[in-house]
Amino acid sequence: MAWRGFAATLVAVAAGACLAALAFLVVLDPYDTGRLFSIDRPGVAPTGPRIANASRARDDAFDAAIIGNSHVQLLTPERLNAATGARFVSLIVPASYPREQFVIIDWFLRHHRQPKALVIGADNTWCRADATYHEKPFPFWLYERSELAYLRGLLNYSALEAIPGRVLTLRGIKNRARRDGYWDYEPEYLSLGYGDRNFVRTKLTAERPTKGSEPIGFQPAEKLRDLVAKLPPETKVVIVHPPRYINFIPVPGSDAARLEEACLAAYRAVAASRPNVAIVDWYGDRPENRDPENFFDRTHYRHPMARAIEADIAAAINGR
Repeated sequence: MAWRGFAATLVAVAAGACLAALAFLVVLDPYDTGRLFSIDRPGVAPTGPRIANASRARDDAFDAAIIGNSHVQLLTPERLNAATGARFVSLIVPASYPREQFVIIDWFLRHHRQPKALVIGADNTWCRADATYHEKPFPFWLYERSELAYLRGLLNYSALEAIPGRVLTLRGIKNRARRDGYWDYEPEYLSLGYGDRNFVRTKLTAERPTKGSEPIGFQPAEKLRDLVAKLPPETKVVIVHPPRYINFIPVPGSDAARLEEACLAAYRAVAASRPNVAIVDWYGDRPENRDPENFFDRTHYRHPMARAIEADIAAAINGR
């Protein structure tokens, strides 16, 4: 009897402690989701975009978003703001795939019912047959529509670790993460020796691809078509196919080129399905993609290329 009583007490104390911890986390809102309880304006301590985007994407200071991975990371919200009159936030997540990006788009749209613009970086990962594929860990629970799923995810050690940073941020002791989400990768590349252009050229050396395996449909394109159909008609959508160095662009007439063309055709069909959807295509063989001075590696380009892409995006949004 004594042991049963002790066990029951232990279970009750543990359950009470878990509930108390969960209640504290809900109130503190360490990731600044604004869910269930909100005690402050949007903003979190500096952290990776997988977490920080839950705060940025709900910030009503913005009415437009850049979605994608590092292949659109250099697109600058400030320049797009000046060129279009919109207020952009960068919600990029390096090494992410369409699955994660659709989750972030959904979160952004739940907090911005009438967005002015969405800029979506549709790189080669958007040419997969499976829209559910992903590789890196991602906190899907943080963006869940289900509050119960959010609560289950919140009760973890990582959330407890985020408490000190959240408290210091709320008290003004620790700076908040950059509000618009812009993250310049050039300094990181340069620190790794990519300022040596001969070194970069060795990274760009490769035979152009020729082989391709036919997927059954392009699910990301289908999901994007369904998404844009539900947007307000005045919302501008720009699908950006980002640049690649020429040695990584398929040989014309090859199986790889035919597969890629089928994928790009799927996105042209998305653009044709609704007004105010445009494509900015830097994917293929063009002079800029033949110049190694424009790249750090096969898919990560430098600032001059980003400025040119931004100009095309602004022209698409402004209807020019």
